[in-house]
Amino acid sequence: MAGLVAGLTGVAVMTVGEKIEQRFTGRPDSYVPARVMARLTGMRESPREQPRWRNLAMHFGQGALLGVLRSLMAQAGLRGPVASGMFTVVRLTTDQTLENATGVGAPPQTWPREELAVDLLHKTVYGFATGAVADALAARDGLGPGQRHAALRPGRRSDVGPLPRGSALLGRS
Repeated sequence: MAGLVAGLTGVAVMTVGEKIEQRFTGRPDSYVPARVMARLTGMRESPREQPRWRNLAMHFGQGALLGVLRSLMAQAGLRGPVASGMFTVVRLTTDQTLENATGVGAPPQTWPREELAVDLLHKTVYGFATGAVADALAARDGLGPGQRHAALRPGRRSDVGPLPRGSALLGRS
């Protein structure tokens, strides 16, 4: 549940940022999420604008589901800006894999630089907003296994063995 909350919060923050950016730049709504969903599910596509509900379902659904991964990262002890940066790469990779595999999108290196910069900005906002919520929710459960392991002796050390098997399970302190 925490991951869905984190992911939905991240999508909401990203969407508000997108709407603010669109007011300043005049950039129109993208129907790429709706087209990807149509291709993945076999739904009929419209030649121009896609149904708004489909766009929102894919936009929020993908963000919510990926939030589960970020929550797992936080529970494991991967928290903070570095973890959110790693997660942002996962979000960008997921988008590009789905868009390119369905033939809806093109590889980002072929995009106009301004469009690429806008997409990177919005996905970074999503990644860090989702991460902040996931980290806060995970912190209620205490340190994750990775953090407990690091507390034995900071850094990646060959002379520090793993945590005992029973204490390495997620959610155990």
